[in-house]
Amino acid sequence: MEVISVDGIVVSSMPFKENSKIINILTKDKGIIGCVSKGCKKLKSPLRLVSENFAYGTFHLYYKEDKLSTLIDGDIKNYLINSKSDINRISYLSYLCELSTNVFKESESDDIYPLLESAILKIEEGYDPKVITNIVELQYLKYIGIDLNLDECVKCGSSKIVTLSMDKGGYICGNCRTNEPLIDEKVLKLLRLYSYVDISKISNLDIDKNIRDHINMIISEYYDTYSGITSKSKKFLKDLD
Repeated sequence: MEVISVDGIVVSSMPFKENSKIINILTKDKGIIGCVSKGCKKLKSPLRLVSENFAYGTFHLYYKEDKLSTLIDGDIKNYLINSKSDINRISYLSYLCELSTNVFKESESDDIYPLLESAILKIEEGYDPKVITNIVELQYLKYIGIDLNLDECVKCGSSKIVTLSMDKGGYICGNCRTNEPLIDEKVLKLLRLYSYVDISKISNLDIDKNIRDHINMIISEYYDTYSGITSKSKKFLKDLD
């Protein structure tokens, strides 16, 4: 058993014995690590805060590959005070953590951690959690094999786009359009922007509510139809809306 330190985010947890938990940490370098946090449910436990869902920091572990590790202690990088005091933001964090776990299990890509990290920090800064979440959802599509072509018409390669076809997997131009309903040009442009933007560099999200909600509807419908990912927290978000 070796002692390691890893940057990570607690994406889920479950009770273990009377005063302990098993926490799952999505890490920067070692994927998802499951570990026992002994006695962390006690009020005075030094492991209490670092074992909570969404804990974001550096974790020091007795590490066992492919087995349960043991949490020694941890250093919180950001307590996410603003997010944890807001039921709306908490709900989006819950969904993002659940989604990131599912996407990582399918792809095992090291890209998942920085995307989740950037999203959580932007939500904590006060950026619209729905928009940030939609950006993450759209960028995750390539990791689960259902990426949309948002560069050109999927049928002929034209740049004169008028709509989107989920069945065909991307943009459609006026010449190739059959019975697909037209989509607002702003929605089409923002979908492409969402798919390429570096979340960590976002400094402005002034998006009309109707445009924002239309994009959310498109992405949610696409996930429901093609991703195969089921999510309890996503259902709660829909109820919250």
